[in-house]
Amino acid sequence: MKDEKGNKGEELASGIATSSQQLAATQAAWPQPRAHGGLSLGRELETAWQRSPLTAAPPRPQACLMSSPIARAIDRLTRKEVGSSDLAPEETLDERRSFPLARSTDLWTSFVRFMTEAVQVLVSSLADESPVVRESSLASLKEIAPLNPILVIDCCVAISKGGRRRFGNMAGVFLVMACAVRAMEQKDVDSTYMVKLAKIATSEMITSKDFNADWQRAAAAVLVSIGSHAPELMMEEVFLHLSGPNLASQSMVQILADFATTEALKFSPHLKDVFLRVLPILGSVRDAQRPVFANAFKCWCQAAWQYVGDFPSNPLLDTDVMSFMNSVFELLLRVWANSRDLKVRLSAVDALGQMVGLITRSQLKAGLPRLIPTILDLYRKDQEIAFLATQSLHNLLTACLLSENGPPLLDFEELTVILCSLLPISCINNQTHSSNFSLGLKTYNEIQHCFLVIGLVYPDDLCAFLLNKCQSNEELPMIGALCAIKHLLPRLLEAWHGKRSSLIEVVKLLVDEQSLGVRKALTELIVVMASHCYLIGPPAQLFVEYFVRHCAISDHEIRMHKASEETSSKSIPFQAFQNKKAMIDPVSPSELRAICGKGLLLLAITIPEMEHVLWPFILRMLLSKKYTGAVATFLGVFSHDVCKCITELGRHRSFQTSPLSCEFNTSNDIPSSVDLFARLMVLMHDPFAREQLATQILTVRFGIKEKTKAKFRDKMVDQNETIMLCMSFVKVAAVMLAVIETGVLCYLVPLFPKNLSFLWHDEVPKMKAYISDLDDLRQDLSYQETWDDMIVNFLAVSLDVVQDNEWIISLGNAFARQYALYDDDDEHLALLHRCLGMLLQKVDDRIYVHGKIEWMYDRANISVPVNRLGLAKGMGLIAASHLDTVLEKLKLILDNVGHSRFQRILSYFFGKVLEDADDTYAALALMYGYAARYAPSTVIEARINALVGTNMLSRLLHVQHPTAKQAVITAIDLLGRAVINAAEMGISFPLKRRDQMLDYVLTLMGRDENEGLVDSSTEHLHTQSLALSACKTLVLVEPRLPVEARNRVLKATLGFFALSSDPSDIISPLVDNLISLLCAILSTSGEDGRSRADQLLHILRQVDSFVSSSVEHQRRRGCTAVYELLLKFRNLFSGGVCGLGCHSSCTHSKQIDIATQRKFPNLPSAFVLPSRNYLSLGERVMTYLPRCADTSSEVRKLAAQILGLLFSMALSLPKLAASVDYSDIEVSYSALSSLEDVISILRRDASIDQSETFNRVISSVCVLLMRDELVISLNTCTSAICDKIKQSADGAIQAVTDFITKRGNELHELDISRTTQSLLSATVTTTDKHTRQEVLNAVSLLVDISCLAESTNSSTVFNEILAAAGRDIASKDVSRIRGGWPMQDAFVVAKAREPPQLTFAFSQHPVLSYSFLEYVVSVLDTPLPKTDIDKGQHSNHSIEAQNDCQFQQAAILAITAFFRGGGKTGKRAVEQSYSTAFSVLTLQLGSCHGLAGLGQLEPLRRLLLAFQSFCDCAGDIEMGKILARDGENKDKEKLIDLIQEVASCTSMKRPKEVSPISMILSKALNRHQRFQREAAAAALSEFIRHSDGLSSVLEHVVEVMCLHVSDESPIVRSLCLCGLVQIPESHMHNYIAQVLGVIVALLEDPDESVQLTAVQCLLSVLNTAPEEAVNHILINLSVRLRNLQICMNEKMRSKAFAAYGALSKYAKGSQHQAFVEQVHATIPRLILHLHDDDLNVRQACRVTLRQLAPLIEVDGFSNLFNKQVFSSERRSDYEDFIRDFSRHAYQLLSPRVNSYLASLIQAFDSPWPVIQANAVYFSSCLLSLAEDQRSLAPYCSQALGALVNKMSKSTDATVRASCSFALGILIKAFNPLASATQQPFDRADSSRSNVFE
Repeated sequence: MKDEKGNKGEELASGIATSSQQLAATQAAWPQPRAHGGLSLGRELETAWQRSPLTAAPPRPQACLMSSPIARAIDRLTRKEVGSSDLAPEETLDERRSFPLARSTDLWTSFVRFMTEAVQVLVSSLADESPVVRESSLASLKEIAPLNPILVIDCCVAISKGGRRRFGNMAGVFLVMACAVRAMEQKDVDSTYMVKLAKIATSEMITSKDFNADWQRAAAAVLVSIGSHAPELMMEEVFLHLSGPNLASQSMVQILADFATTEALKFSPHLKDVFLRVLPILGSVRDAQRPVFANAFKCWCQAAWQYVGDFPSNPLLDTDVMSFMNSVFELLLRVWANSRDLKVRLSAVDALGQMVGLITRSQLKAGLPRLIPTILDLYRKDQEIAFLATQSLHNLLTACLLSENGPPLLDFEELTVILCSLLPISCINNQTHSSNFSLGLKTYNEIQHCFLVIGLVYPDDLCAFLLNKCQSNEELPMIGALCAIKHLLPRLLEAWHGKRSSLIEVVKLLVDEQSLGVRKALTELIVVMASHCYLIGPPAQLFVEYFVRHCAISDHEIRMHKASEETSSKSIPFQAFQNKKAMIDPVSPSELRAICGKGLLLLAITIPEMEHVLWPFILRMLLSKKYTGAVATFLGVFSHDVCKCITELGRHRSFQTSPLSCEFNTSNDIPSSVDLFARLMVLMHDPFAREQLATQILTVRFGIKEKTKAKFRDKMVDQNETIMLCMSFVKVAAVMLAVIETGVLCYLVPLFPKNLSFLWHDEVPKMKAYISDLDDLRQDLSYQETWDDMIVNFLAVSLDVVQDNEWIISLGNAFARQYALYDDDDEHLALLHRCLGMLLQKVDDRIYVHGKIEWMYDRANISVPVNRLGLAKGMGLIAASHLDTVLEKLKLILDNVGHSRFQRILSYFFGKVLEDADDTYAALALMYGYAARYAPSTVIEARINALVGTNMLSRLLHVQHPTAKQAVITAIDLLGRAVINAAEMGISFPLKRRDQMLDYVLTLMGRDENEGLVDSSTEHLHTQSLALSACKTLVLVEPRLPVEARNRVLKATLGFFALSSDPSDIISPLVDNLISLLCAILSTSGEDGRSRADQLLHILRQVDSFVSSSVEHQRRRGCTAVYELLLKFRNLFSGGVCGLGCHSSCTHSKQIDIATQRKFPNLPSAFVLPSRNYLSLGERVMTYLPRCADTSSEVRKLAAQILGLLFSMALSLPKLAASVDYSDIEVSYSALSSLEDVISILRRDASIDQSETFNRVISSVCVLLMRDELVISLNTCTSAICDKIKQSADGAIQAVTDFITKRGNELHELDISRTTQSLLSATVTTTDKHTRQEVLNAVSLLVDISCLAESTNSSTVFNEILAAAGRDIASKDVSRIRGGWPMQDAFVVAKAREPPQLTFAFSQHPVLSYSFLEYVVSVLDTPLPKTDIDKGQHSNHSIEAQNDCQFQQAAILAITAFFRGGGKTGKRAVEQSYSTAFSVLTLQLGSCHGLAGLGQLEPLRRLLLAFQSFCDCAGDIEMGKILARDGENKDKEKLIDLIQEVASCTSMKRPKEVSPISMILSKALNRHQRFQREAAAAALSEFIRHSDGLSSVLEHVVEVMCLHVSDESPIVRSLCLCGLVQIPESHMHNYIAQVLGVIVALLEDPDESVQLTAVQCLLSVLNTAPEEAVNHILINLSVRLRNLQICMNEKMRSKAFAAYGALSKYAKGSQHQAFVEQVHATIPRLILHLHDDDLNVRQACRVTLRQLAPLIEVDGFSNLFNKQVFSSERRSDYEDFIRDFSRHAYQLLSPRVNSYLASLIQAFDSPWPVIQANAVYFSSCLLSLAEDQRSLAPYCSQALGALVNKMSKSTDATVRASCSFALGILIKAFNPLASATQQPFDRADSSRSNVFE
């Protein structure tokens, strides 16, 4: 056993020696200072280990005689005690755990030196350039310091030699030293050693000119730590330097101050010594240093206070100390406090504040005349200084007034100066909006404490003083006094009891104060006074009125105040602090309003005594004119606060008093119920009032929900019954889930008639629901009108239910009294007019009604449009019952307007009088209109005729103001609607002078040239919108509109379609009104179908200019108008009643010809339909068809709907007898059904493919048009082709082309001639080349061409065609020809005598199309000579090669023309040769992409055009979209994806073509063109997936791919492998061995991309591969994947890790154990990459670890990978997982720890810094948790050596920080003399903050 251990010791010694050599450079660089006591640094460090406070066991006596710590360690190792049964006889458990070294003195010495060097490196890292490393090193050293403080201190001492000039971070060194010294036990404290440390700290301080730097504070912390162990020693060291230079003395004084703050009880006994040494040098202290000394005096005094408090019997303050204290007090007071330096004065006052309680009373009294002014003088500075001054003043007042040793030292007269100074300061610091609110609040509290100290001694005098200040003229003292009274009133309640009346009188005087700040303070004081029963009697009502008045502050006042403040702030310059008023945050009116509201609510709900004051006084305020100002401005903003108070008061009083009805009836102070009803009704006008006023009113007034609440009114007789009924209500509420909303309802409901509660139960919830969601309500532009109508209707039904004429009359009087509560311009008056009008409608007393009408008009402000409208509606409501009375009043008003000659003269000179006349005329017009609107239909005919016949309306035309014009127009509209409503009621009569009224409206609609209003444009648009609505109404009334009037209206109104889109809220209704007008004109025009059809065409042709406009919104408006007109026309005829009398939904669809119509001569004109010819479908279709291709989706949808309506009506209308063909009806209805399907699709989804829908529209229209209509469409196509919208023009020519193509055989010679003329005319007109070419295409369809290729050899012709194109390509730069290459157009457009004409003919020839396509494909399939292009290089080709290339380019153009123009014949040819054409195009795609990579893009574009044409011809629309999307991408990977996607699309759509295409492409793999091989491989890799059922083809393809996995192109190799992996599952078992063999081979491919492909393919194969196929290559795969896991490619790493995890399911049988060994070798790497820089790598490692965990076969190991920290991305969670794994490794996998450590140490050299850091952390955790550290000693030495090396050489801060932390862990764990009970490293030990996050 000894020999074995000796051998191990020798091995360990050699390992440590090797590691020590690696650190030689670092050690040599360190200075070798002399240690104290004559020892060298090495001896000193060795001694440090012995001094460790964590020594495991005390040495034996003989060991104590040994002078060397090494000898003592050897002695411990040679002890023979046995500590445990499982240990060797010569060792103990403690020694095994804490001492892993062999028994060798040299070994022990090496280890001590090695660990010492590690600590030295950590100390050196304190000066690292990275703050992260510095923080990590500091944290590690702080953890190490408690374990061996002496060692850490010695290392710090060694590094500190040379001071700050040599070491950059002395602050960190001193902080570590302070921590170590603080951690020392008292028994380890050596006075000599402490002296040395103190000298190191002080030596830096006395030689530096800096003060209070970071390193100086750290050095002071060292001295303070020394003082905690040896205060006398520290004091002596500090005293040595107190008499030195001034800089040193202030540093020493600061140290003493810090020591006094930290260790008050240890400092205080030395207070006399401190004074003895400090006082002599005070005279030489300069001003800059005095704040330090003053602060020290303050700290010393605070320490003395603490000491005296803890040890009152200890005589600390003896005569000498008091003498010293008095001397310092005099110096500070007389000299320093009078310094010019503000800092000196402030620090002196701060220190004096702490000294006043320690000095003698006589000296304090003598110093007061100086001290008080000095303190008060500081208040003129900033807030922070004011706070410190207030603290000192508070201490001074406490010492002077509340001392137990005698009477007060200050009389109240002497205190007045202090009080006068404090009042403004308290006001300044009581601001909630201050930028430093916390400091201001502290200052305010200190000031109030000062007031309280004075008040406790002089309460009466202080009260009189404060009340006097409240009556001063200065704002700040007033506010300060009010705040002080508010603070002192609860605290001096008894002392000030006799001052109640005086206080109330003073507060009453301040109620009318104008200052907002004073009002705010007064409000807060009144609340405090009320809470202490100060508000009793009449003054209480005054204060309540004060609250209510400020609750009524309107938002308008707030805005005005804010604007004035902003203006004044710009004009007032900056003012200093001493101007106290400038320092006050201004109180805003909104803040004051909120405070008063809250205060009023507090009075109501928290102070029972205020109930008798508030009730019913607060109700009277609702009806007071004085408080209506806020309501008039913004709808009674204070009422909500009042309502809340009513609610709370009612809740308190409901069970204590008699019924409310009695109280209202007997008290004259309470307003009547009808007044309250009327007031609240009008206040509900605005639902957006502050805090939902309308909702609150409904809740307060109408809130009773259940019918049982009616009983509450009847049974409220006495208190007992009330309580019993309320108890029953609680039970009912529990069942019905409804509670009484507010107690005040119990008072208000009895005021009204009984049956109203049942009505309100149903109506009020509806009203509340309407205004419950204000955001939704804002979306409704007519919400105000709707809400007012609901209120008026609510009043109407309430009046109907009451049926009490006396109560209604009283309510009418109440409404009349309400006029006095609102200003003339208040919008509430509009609702008031309507309410009174509705009430008068219910009254039968004509005299009463007449009087109220006079009252309404006299008090109406008709200059306000809203109120004018309200008055008119009110008059209209009255006219419903009293029409003659209303008309008499209106006649009287009309007669009095403008009769005075004097008024006419004034109207000529002054515009104001003219505007008054306008207002009167406007009001009259509205009142006439609404009177007609609301009057009974049975009596209005005579009145309207009389009104119109008197020519009264002509007098209203002279109004000039826009709102007056709008009123007149509205009146005319209302007159027309009254006639229409009467007709609907069966009382039909014509409107006389209708045409004249129409002219009036058109006149008022025009703009006045002299109009000079600012908003004239907007108002004018609104006027025009109303005029259009009025025109529509007049058109609809009898008699019918003449043609001349119709044309005049159309001329005046159609121009509105051209208006701009803004403002949309006015323009949109205007356009809607215009469309409605056109529909009205159509519906009232003509007597029969023909005349109405003519009228429709007339209007449509007028709108055509807007339909084809270049402005989108004009097109949209025009199409909308056309659609609405057609709908109206269909409803009149086609959609109304057919010629046979059936509705359009009838089952038959028979057409009615002229002969049929003749059989029904007696049918009325309404049933006679126009013929189809009168719709001019040919013209209309060509007008609207371009809009189906418009750029606007809405226009496209409307155009399609228009066409659908046209043809729907056409099929329902009769045809001419000569054109009837019943055989085509079924086809036509089928086409119409298809068109309606397109329309429904467009309605559902406007984003659908536009081209597809347009094609379907054209197809349907082409079928639906009759021959004559088709001819007309083609003859009138010029304007459509020349449409201003390019997309629409293209659609038009497409439609023309389709019409000619599909139905050209129906055209006669004359038709063709005229159509050709139209197309040529469009060609001349259009300027767009593309459109012109499309037009030429259409022309070519009209030409009868002959096929020239029938009589010649087709190959020769084909050669000539391609040669001609090739020569053109060779001789010209076709891409730069101006206007485009004509030859390219020729391939698409067949021109006479040009070869492309033959191409077009070949494509449509039933015989030559096959041979032509075969020939062109053979040309493209001919391989070009091998060139350098295949290598991706430019080269100079031979002439022959260039010609071949040009020939192929021409062939591409030719085949493009073939695909495009082949038609059905060409399509059949393509279908027959699909496989060869597809294969050739795919291979050419690869070649052209190769050229594109060299900058030659044109061949690729041509090929893509050909390929897309091929897709269109073959019907592969999806493939064409794929090519259009990704075809021009030059990236190689994108090309492969494109080819594979195209191949997949072909395989799914044409599975029969997979076999021939695969055979062709497999042969192409042998070509020399690399790009074609790559394209073929890409396509084959996709086709092989779809080879299921093609065994022979699959076998061939697999064989070819296996041969080409060695291709020279890495892309081909990768694609072949990808193809092999995608063999169908049903066949994969036959080829799995070959596939895996290829994968194994390519895992070592020299190209990284191929390796990545192999790994990805392996992942795919492993999902389905059988065990027997993988078992024999499992280890081989494992080894190769492990090699790839360290690849620099992140994707490769992630896939390699993932594949490794997938292999785990095959680890069975004989390969299990071998694979498990591989797993253990991989686990450290997996854990390190759990925090890789790449996210995919991290995720792959997590999945792999979970897959591999079951193979470990250890219970509980898998649970480790299910924790949250394992899946987290945070660095701290990753470190937690590392620690958990390390613990589990020792518990479950202890034999594997050594191998893990070996792998981790190797990972120290990883190329990724984050992996290095992870390895460092992981290894340190494993080493620190070792139970038997002896076996890990070699790894520990290697790790420590590597860590020290990386600390000095690594360039990454993260690595260095990890190393520093790891060193701390290892030193803590491997402390040679650490206690056996020391806990291993765990989470609790890690006190550092994570520096990596």
